[in-house]
Amino acid sequence: MIRVLIADDEPMIRAGVRAVLATDPAITVVAEAADGRRAVELVRSHRPQVAVLDVRMPGTGGLEAAAEIRRTVPSTGVVMLTTFGEDEYILRALTEGASGFLTKSGEPEELVAAVRAVADGAAYLSPRVAARVVAHLAAAGAGAGAGRRAAARARVEALTGREREVLGFLGSGFANGQIARRLGLAEGTVKAHVSSILARLGVDNRAAAAVVAHEAGVLPVPSGRPPNEEG
Repeated sequence: MIRVLIADDEPMIRAGVRAVLATDPAITVVAEAADGRRAVELVRSHRPQVAVLDVRMPGTGGLEAAAEIRRTVPSTGVVMLTTFGEDEYILRALTEGASGFLTKSGEPEELVAAVRAVADGAAYLSPRVAARVVAHLAAAGAGAGAGRRAAARARVEALTGREREVLGFLGSGFANGQIARRLGLAEGTVKAHVSSILARLGVDNRAAAAVVAHEAGVLPVPSGRPPNEEG
């Protein structure tokens, strides 16, 4: 059973999130909070696998709560949920340790998929969010100085040939299942490669690995065309 905490200052939003998650019998909501500070307290006491946090809440917001949860209860994955589409929120959320980011206008199925993915130790960005992140990373890679590009290439050279292939697709916004189909591998094998890539590159999450991929120039598809066939 996947144990989940919900934090949003609007009771109707919490009720909606709870109702969506209730459609999956493998997910149970163990606690709810109306602000980030209380969310952190409940994560510490309930130790859920996943915390679903609204970005903006009174007092301590979701971004600050995500950072504190990452620092004090790293076993709990964080999914950010927001009505705002600005890149600054997406990128800051990923920097603060969130493993998933969804907009409230997205499909209900995305929320269930995100909770399942994050509980399994993976990352999840809705296709709409992934497109903005990949575009930003592409711009950041293009603007990187020669020293950063050389350093990124040196880090990538430490990977195996297969790991470099996986990193390229990861940097273009592909999920594990999509990478598996393109490379003819089992999804579990791709997941193992991703874990090894993160360790070898010395980064904490897929977003940080994607930055390295863009700076090193190891992308197999145009960065402006992120995949949409799955989350």
